Formats: sequence, C-alpha cells, structure tokens
Amino acid sequence: MQQLDVPARDPVRKGRAARRTPALRRPRFAVPGEWLAGYLCVLPALLVIGVFALFPVAYSLGLSLFKWDLVAPEATFVGLRNFETLFASDEFRRVLRNTLVFSLGTVGLIVAGALGLALLLDVGLRGIAFFRALFFIPYLTPMVAVAALWMFLYDPQRGLINVALGLVGLPGPGWLQSTTWALPALILVKTWKVVGYYTVLFLAGLQSIPPEVHEAARVDGASGWQRVRHITLPLLSPMTLFVVVIAVIGSFQDFDQVFVMTRGGPVDSTNVLVYYLYEQAFQNYRVGLGSAVAVLLLALLLGFTVVQLQLSRRWVHYQ
Repeated sequence: MQQLDVPARDPVRKGRAARRTPALRRPRFAVPGEWLAGYLCVLPALLVIGVFALFPVAYSLGLSLFKWDLVAPEATFVGLRNFETLFASDEFRRVLRNTLVFSLGTVGLIVAGALGLALLLDVGLRGIAFFRALFFIPYLTPMVAVAALWMFLYDPQRGLINVALGLVGLPGPGWLQSTTWALPALILVKTWKVVGYYTVLFLAGLQSIPPEVHEAARVDGASGWQRVRHITLPLLSPMTLFVVVIAVIGSFQDFDQVFVMTRGGPVDSTNVLVYYLYEQAFQNYRVGLGSAVAVLLLALLLGFTVVQLQLSRRWVHYQ
C-alpha cells in the first residue's frame, strides 16, 4: 500500500494566520483601586455641590414644613400650612405678578437687544473688538455700583434722564417713586447691565455658523433680511434657547438691585420673590414662610426649564 505524503504546515504561515485572527479575551474589569481613584478625584467637586447646593435645598424644603422665628430653640411642625398661607395672601400674589412681569420684560429686551447688537458687531472691521469690550463692561460692574449710578440718573429733579426729557418738552416722571414707572425702570437697569454678556453668547453662536451657507444664499439672490430669517435665526436657535433659559433664571433671582434702589416699593410695586423671601425670613423672622417661598421659586424655575426644553423641539434646529 502506497503511503500518502501529508505536506508539513508552514510555521511562518501559521504565525501570520494567528496574528490575523487574534484569540478572544475575557473582558477585564477594573480593579477596586481604579474606581476608588476615580471617586477620589471627583470627591472635592461632589463635596462642594453637596454642601453649597444639595444640602441648602434639602434644608429649605424641611424648614418650609415648620414654623420657626430663628430664636426659639425648637421649631413647630405645621406641615403645608406655610404654603397655604402664601397662596391665600394677596401680597404674595402681587409679588408673584411683579416677578413674572419683571422676568418677561427683562428676557424680552435681553434677547432682542443682545441679538441685535451681536448682528451689528459680527463684522470684520478694524477696531471692532473695542466696541465688543465696551458693551461687556457693564456686566463686570457690581450691581450695587450700577444701581447707585442709575438712582442718580432717575432722580426726578436733577437726574440726567428727566433733564434730557425736559429739553424736548416732555415731563419726566418720578421714576423710582411711581408705582407705574418703578418696575419698568428696574427692567431697564437690569437689561443695560447684562445685555453685553448675552451679546457675547450670540456672537459665539453667529461665528459658529459656516460662512459657506451665507455665501450660497447670497449667490442664489437672497437678501440680507432673508438670510437672517431663514439661515441665521434657525442656526442660532440652540444658542437662543440657552440664552432664554439662563436669562429667565437670572431674572427670577434678582435681589441686590431691588434692595439698593427701591426696597420693594413704592407700595410693593417692585417687590419680587427673592426680596419677599428676604423680608419674611430675615425681617419678619418667619423662616418657615421664607423657606416655602424658596421652594416655590425652585419649583417655578424647574417647571419653566422643563416646559421650555419640551417646546424647543418645535423651534430649535441643530446642525
């Protein structure tokens, strides 16, 4: 019987095949030391957030269920009675209405003004950086200094605003002493101070739009307004959403301006939620009621943010 010769396997080819098809390995799990090191790295940030954010929120939520005057050694549990007192109070409803009007006014002026300034400053002219910095300077100025300056401008007798109105034959109102004009005056001050910051945000959004899109629209014969309406505004909508959310949160938290300029007056016409919280907790020593105001403020901001993010699906366009 003839024996068949079996060719020997080439060890070089076998090695190449082994390199082409590596053997499967079991997944490696992180040893305890690795995840422990990761948690230790983020521990300082977690401590800061917990101490200065989460703990105050939880503590305020707990205080809102008690009646306490900052002096008594023990607080009295009253459940939801503080919230019932707020909802039954005409003063609180007036404060809430002032806060909503102040927020709508400032946010509307901020978005319109910042977007308009950003469109004007989004040019490549020489020295344009100076004007960008000029509009940003008020944002860097402390609100106390800004409020003191505008109190002088609003002075009924010697204020520059009323003097300028008198030169053109218009009677100047008593801005901060009028229940009609005090809140619009605060809205104007707030807008003037922060509009430069939001202008920088809109400028960043404008400069992220590819210039080829505008060039193609210009070649197709689109006018300047058509390019702004159909290209700039849709592509800028994510930044617009961010500006609206941040501006609303900032407007609901306004305190120092009201404290310096009006103290909530005249006749509570400029009293807003944060100043009302300060009055109840630290002037009237009704800490539980003030904590209830803080909880309602947090709920309002969370609710607005969630609703706005849901509605943004209809008008926000991502590239």
